[in-house]
Amino acid sequence: MSVHEPNLWTRRLLIKRALQLGTMGVAGPLAVNLAAIGEAAAFDATDYKALVCVFLYGGNDYANTLIPYDIPNYDLYSAIRGGGANRTTGGIAIGRDDLTATALTPISAQTLTDDLQYALAPSLSGLKSLFEAGKLAVQLNVGPLIVPLTLAQYESPNRTLYPLPPKLFSHNDQQSTWQSLSSEGSTIGWGGRLGDLAMSNNGDALLTCISAAGNAVFVAGSDALQYQISPAGAIKVNALQSSPYGLDSVRDAMSTLITQSSSHSLEDAYAAVTRRSIQLEGSVNAALDGVTLSTPFPAADPPNPLASQLKIVARLIGARNAFGVKRQVFFVSLGGFDNHNSLMKDHPGLMSRVNNAMSAFYQATVELGIAGNVTTFTASDFGRTLTSNSDGSDHGWGSHHFIMGGAVNGGRFYGTAPHVSTSSDDQVGQGRLLPSTAVDQFAATLARWFGVSAGELPGILPNIGSFPSAIASFV
Repeated sequence: MSVHEPNLWTRRLLIKRALQLGTMGVAGPLAVNLAAIGEAAAFDATDYKALVCVFLYGGNDYANTLIPYDIPNYDLYSAIRGGGANRTTGGIAIGRDDLTATALTPISAQTLTDDLQYALAPSLSGLKSLFEAGKLAVQLNVGPLIVPLTLAQYESPNRTLYPLPPKLFSHNDQQSTWQSLSSEGSTIGWGGRLGDLAMSNNGDALLTCISAAGNAVFVAGSDALQYQISPAGAIKVNALQSSPYGLDSVRDAMSTLITQSSSHSLEDAYAAVTRRSIQLEGSVNAALDGVTLSTPFPAADPPNPLASQLKIVARLIGARNAFGVKRQVFFVSLGGFDNHNSLMKDHPGLMSRVNNAMSAFYQATVELGIAGNVTTFTASDFGRTLTSNSDGSDHGWGSHHFIMGGAVNGGRFYGTAPHVSTSSDDQVGQGRLLPSTAVDQFAATLARWFGVSAGELPGILPNIGSFPSAIASFV
């Protein structure tokens, strides 16, 4: 059986569990209890855990997010990016003096490639504080892979032995690959697969996978439906919010039309989703009304959509007991990272929004007394080139990402630091990083923290069997 067939893995593992439980006299009809059997094996469900994906749409520039700070490596960075004389800002390189306040010192000594030392972008001062407090870690050079690859294998024409992720450097496909481990058009994400396992632990299973950023394949499962919410709360069905022509009868007729059962399977499914949406609107908003946060989130002016999304996620987490949920997967996002031009003008503001939103969200989880039960991570289409593309950077591959939460083994770097180079064997041209850690490996650590057993990982992450070391230790 191929590891690229996650549904078969999941079914086979669940059938095996059903037989094991059946010998103990506890398994009922398989068709009825399949999800529950999976849950019993995967989670103890006595505690609460939430996984939050912060997706940076457009392809975040890794080299101006985590910047070489030691003199030799900074000079390489500055030379490649067109820095100014005396290590000042120039081209698309940040001046070294601007990095002093956000230079990172690991909690315990670490020796990275070429004795690299790093600083965060100057706008990421709040994340620097979390790193120093051991609540934030950095995963170095992570990206989509099907099998581990060297540069020679990447350049080989033998795609049978050395397959590449589909349509590298394409925004839509790499967004989908990060979220679902498959190219554009995929309908199930690895967050949704986690939800499939987790949903039977939840009193209200419809609140297992939630997106505060519109439709996102990351939180779509085979059984777990993604529930979409707005920063203001549950999304209303507009047609039912007023009485057209001043007649309640028209509103009532509309409600009947859009919720009535049908003999047509697609119509009936749509009506069922609509009924659930209407039912949830009242209960979700009522529960949210009972959650008051004193943690200040960034104001709406200037707008910070990521902060607004993370605030509603924090409020939903605060209402977890009202929903009877034990496991939840959330998706939030921020756009604007396709910085082919104006990198030095636009990227600092994007970093500021990320910093302010994520810092406030962590403090909100502390206020709620649940920081150790919420793990947040960043993701993006891809990294970008180390070289300049006019006054920006071009599409890349591997990138650096953050993991934040009370359970995180923070204050450290994980993975392998890349050389600061455009010609080393850990990049594929122009400083496009060849990932040394696969998304599957990164996700496996998060999944294991969430409660997934080692045997269930292939059903969540189809390529995980191709990597000799599947689990890091950042949580």
